[in-house]
Amino acid sequence: MTKTFNIAVFDGDGIGPEIMQPTVELLRSMAAKSGSYDFAFDNVPAGAAHYAKHGESLPSPSLAAARASDAILLSAMGLPSVRYPDGTEISPQIEIRKELKLYAGVRPVRIVPGQPTPLALSGGQPVDFVLIRESTEGLFHSQGTHDVRDDKEAYETLKITRDTSEKLFKFAFNLAQSRKDAGRGSGRVTCVDKANVFAAFAFFRKMFDEEAATHPEIAADYAYVDATALWMVEKPWIFDVMVTENMFGDILSDLGAGLMGGLGLAPSADIGDDHAVFQPCHGSAPDIAGQSIANPFAMILSAAMMLDWLGATHSNPEMAADGVRLREAVEAAIADRDGVTRDLGGTASTTEAAAAIAARLT
Repeated sequence: MTKTFNIAVFDGDGIGPEIMQPTVELLRSMAAKSGSYDFAFDNVPAGAAHYAKHGESLPSPSLAAARASDAILLSAMGLPSVRYPDGTEISPQIEIRKELKLYAGVRPVRIVPGQPTPLALSGGQPVDFVLIRESTEGLFHSQGTHDVRDDKEAYETLKITRDTSEKLFKFAFNLAQSRKDAGRGSGRVTCVDKANVFAAFAFFRKMFDEEAATHPEIAADYAYVDATALWMVEKPWIFDVMVTENMFGDILSDLGAGLMGGLGLAPSADIGDDHAVFQPCHGSAPDIAGQSIANPFAMILSAAMMLDWLGATHSNPEMAADGVRLREAVEAAIADRDGVTRDLGGTASTTEAAAAIAARLT
């Protein structure tokens, strides 16, 4: 029996619609060949361009549609030229994370043979780890409070709570276990913090230790965030699953994207107890919007993560397998240098890059 999944689609700003359209077409094609799932896509407005026209970045009906959906596909959001009165950029994706309590930001870092990377991978060590970024509190907690005092001082508040951290660490250890079971990871979780300086991170590490004690089959260790940045460049193959605070994760995930060859290859998911958003890590690149030269791979890889998550949460092995097939199709295109866009050294258009993926799925 075929189950239809309702997907809220946010086309985003700049290149957002250009990379979303072929991604949705790929998902439609895969669903059409499936005997167990289908999609109903609901395009809903949000973003900087919407704010410029209507004075709101995330309309309440759009948030309601996201809340009612089975999953959310969200493309690149924001425009540097459109800002709130306090000077900050439009970022409805952060609002969605907070509203839907999407505490686990999943940022995979994977380098396949043949993939261009600035790293010198002596010995051919495989790089395949996942950074888990807490996505609802940390230093992002006070976003929007505009606490600037007399044009002399500005304050932001870092917040770490037991309720969110316990869920975050449970998610990280469960992910490490599933990766180990699948033969993709060593079964290790690294807590990335600054516990030597801040009491908030000592508290973060304490709760990590408490969760680690319930998973004796998974190794647990720690790394300060500055050392982690160094090791991600020097020896990224040592990592399996890393878990960290919101701002640290924001910075390290871009470093991870750099290791893979750029943000055009960096997918992500933000997952909570009941909802999940899947989106590329990169920005809206308005300078190349409308030229059909944007790299759609990060958006397509995010859709692969959606298939995997839906398959796991709804006990649909065909869907999860299709997520793997879609990811592997992108990896094959990158390794073969077939159908890659100019940011990866190729000449393919956005449409041609997506077509190269579709051809590998036939």
